[in-house]
This record gives sequence, C-alpha cells and structure tokens, in this order.
Amino acid sequence: MTASISVPGQKRAICVYCGSSMGSDPIYEASAGRLGSAMVAAGFDLVYGGGGTGMMGEVARSVLAAGGQVTGIIPDFLKAREAHLKTVSELIVTDDMHQRKMLMFQRADAFVAMPGGIGTLEELIEQMTWAQLGRHTKPIIIADIAGFWSPLLSLLDHMQDAAFLRLPKPDADRPALFHVVSEVAEIVPRIEGLLAAARQPGPEDEITGRF
Repeated sequence: MTASISVPGQKRAICVYCGSSMGSDPIYEASAGRLGSAMVAAGFDLVYGGGGTGMMGEVARSVLAAGGQVTGIIPDFLKAREAHLKTVSELIVTDDMHQRKMLMFQRADAFVAMPGGIGTLEELIEQMTWAQLGRHTKPIIIADIAGFWSPLLSLLDHMQDAAFLRLPKPDADRPALFHVVSEVAEIVPRIEGLLAAARQPGPEDEITGRF
C-alpha cells in the first residue's frame, strides 16, 4: 500500500479527528462549522468517525450543508453510543476500532486534529507515530484552537529536550512531522500548500501489517 497523492482534478478528502461533545468553549463548535465550510469551498470531502454528536456531528453537518461529501466510518459497537449521523453520504460500519482507523487513513489525503478527548488524542498520536516511522507523508495539522493543544505541544517539547523525541528538520526528503495552526482559516490553505509540495512516499507495508 502507498499513500494517495492528490493530483489536479482528483477529489480530495481530509480526515478530521475531534470530540464527540462540544466542549466548554463555544469557539469549539463554531470552529468545527467553519472548518467544514472551508473544506468544501476548497474542494475537499470529509472522512471522520461517523458520530452525530458534538464537534464530530457539527463538522459533518457543515460539510453536507455546503454541498460536500461525508464518509463516516464507525465500529458497530459505537453506532448507538455516538449516535451515528444517518445523513452522511457514505456510512461504513467496521468490526472494530483497528479497521476503522485503517480505513480513515486510507481514504484521507491529510489529517486535522481539532479539540477532543482521549480518542482524538490517540488518533493524532498514532498518525504522528506512523509518520515518524516513515510510513506516510500525509500532512498532519494540529488545530490549536484557543490554545487547546498547548499542553500537548509543551509535552512534545519536553520529550525533545529530554532526548526521547527527535523531530526531523523539514527538507525535500523528510517533511515536518506535524504542523500547528491556531486559526481555523489557516487549516485548509496549509493543507493545500503541503499537498502541492508533496512527493510520492515509499511503501507503508508496516501499517498494513498491524491490521
């Protein structure tokens, strides 16, 4: 398996990781809605976890309202708990979380981590791990809305200072492991720029082998 690379005229998709609740700050909900609209305006479809509640539901409904396509991918045991969104363009029900995450990876050209909980954090860190191991070069965007991800970014700095994490210096052959933006308006343009500069990556057999 190799990562998909967008070409002119080819439909592209962004995988958005975010919370199944709205959180405590109204800016989170507003940001999810603005992201969905911006994605469609730039020609991106949405791949996400399939839920209909919280920020997950908000970003999906905003994409649909703007005329975009939404692929929801959810394991069977979560359909009731996360109240899966029945109006998505395509709903894929998987046997387990591993299948869900692999399909989300395969169908996305880039990843965005909006505010969320443990599940959002786990999905973000897994994509960062795969990228660090050289298994993909798809853009990973940390949307630090209202400073939400600041504690994580401080932890990553601490890991690097303690010599447990060695973030690559971006160059033609080794892109940055992740990119941080603080405003919703920055997300889609950053992804567009990164995809335009992307090169064909190597095989990702190690990811496939885990599932």
